[in-house]
Amino acid sequence: MSTQISEAVKESSAARLSNGQRAMRYALLALAVLAIVSAVRVATGADEITSSGSIRAALTATCPILLAALGGLWAERAGVVNIGLEGQMLLGTWGAAYCAYHFGPYQGLLGGIAFGALGGLLHALATVTFGVDHIVSGVALNVIALGLTTFLAEAFFTNLNSQYGRGGPRQLTGLQNPDLITIPGVSDGLVNLNQKHWFLISDIAGVLAALTTRVSVVTILVFVLVVVTALVLWRTTFGLRLRSCGENPQAAESLGVNVIRHKYAAVVASGAFAGLGGAYLALVSSPGFGVNQTGGRGYIGLAAMIFGNWRPGGVLLGSGLFGYTDSLRLRDPSTVHALLLLIAIGLAALAFGRFKSGNTRGAAIIGAFAAIFVVWFLVTDTVPREFTSMTPYLLTLLVLAFASQRLRMPKADGQVYRKGSAG
Repeated sequence: MSTQISEAVKESSAARLSNGQRAMRYALLALAVLAIVSAVRVATGADEITSSGSIRAALTATCPILLAALGGLWAERAGVVNIGLEGQMLLGTWGAAYCAYHFGPYQGLLGGIAFGALGGLLHALATVTFGVDHIVSGVALNVIALGLTTFLAEAFFTNLNSQYGRGGPRQLTGLQNPDLITIPGVSDGLVNLNQKHWFLISDIAGVLAALTTRVSVVTILVFVLVVVTALVLWRTTFGLRLRSCGENPQAAESLGVNVIRHKYAAVVASGAFAGLGGAYLALVSSPGFGVNQTGGRGYIGLAAMIFGNWRPGGVLLGSGLFGYTDSLRLRDPSTVHALLLLIAIGLAALAFGRFKSGNTRGAAIIGAFAAIFVVWFLVTDTVPREFTSMTPYLLTLLVLAFASQRLRMPKADGQVYRKGSAG
C-alpha cells in the first residue's frame, strides 16, 4: 500500500511539473510574440499597436467573439454544430437591452443570457429531438432571430425613444453600464511608462495598464468563464460524458450516459454563452442596443473556435487575434499599415514550421503570401479605409485556410443521433 501511495505521489508531482513547464513555455512564447510586436512598433513608429487604449479596445472587441466561441465549443464538444450563434447573440442583445432599461445592468446581463439560452433550446429541440440538419437549423435560427429582434425593437423601444427624444424605432440608447474597475496608482504609473515608448518594457506596461484601467466587471467574468469551461469540460465527470457524446454517442450510450440530456445541456449552455456575448455588445461595447448589432461576430466566434482546435486555450488565442484586428479599424490608419508587416512575419513563421515538418508545398504557398504582404507594406504608406473595415474578416479567411490541416473536430460533430442506436 505504501508503495502504491508513493508511486501516486510521484505521478502527481510529475503531472504538476509538466503543467508548470507547459505554463512556462506559454509565458515565454507570449513574451517572444510581444517582443516581435514591439520591434515592429519601433521600426514603423506605429505606437498605437501596443498603447493601453488599443489593448483596452482589443479586450472589448475580443469578449463578444470569445463568448460566441465558447458557446460553439460547448455545443460541438457534444456533437452539435451551432451555426446559430449569430442569432443567439442577436436575441441576447435585445433581451439585455430590455431588461437593463427596466431593471438595471446586471438584470440586463441575465436577460441576455436567458434569451440566448432560449435560442439554444430551440436549436437543441430541432437538432437533437427532431433530427433536423444542424446547418439548416442554425441558419434558420439566425434568420428568425434577426426578424424577431427587429420586430421586438420596433414594438417595445419606439415609445421609449420618443419619450426621451432620442434614438429611433430600431435602437435604444442611454442604457446603464455595469461597473468599471481601476486600480489607483498602478494604472497611472503603467500608462506613463507605456507613453515613453521603450522597447518591450513600454509594451508590457501597455498591456498591464489596459488590465488595470476602467476594466468592466463583465470583461473579468468572460475570462473567468474560459477557466470554468476548461475545468468543467476536462476535469469533471460531467465534462467527460459530454465530450464522449461528441466523439462516439453510441459508445457513450452503451456505458449508461444519457446522450440526449447531455446534448441538450451543452446546446442550451452554448446559447447562454452567445446570449451573454450579445449582452456584452449592448451594455459594455456600446452605449445601447441596435438592430443587427452583432455584425457577424457570431460567425467570427465560430471561426475562432475552429482555429482554436475545439479547445479553450486555442479559442482564447483565436478570439484575441480576431478581436485585436477588429479593434484596429477604430485606431490610427498607420497602425493597420504596420499590421501588414506583422502578418508577413506570422506567415513566414508558419511557413518555416511547415517546411520543418516536411510540407514543402504548403511552406512555399504560405511563404508566397508572406512575400506579398511584405511588398504591400514596402510600396504603400497607408491602408485604404475600406480594407481596414474588412481586416478581421480577411484574417479569418487566412487563418482558417492555413491552419485547417492541423485541426481535428469531434468525430461525431454534426451527426444526427437517435436514442437506442447503440444496440
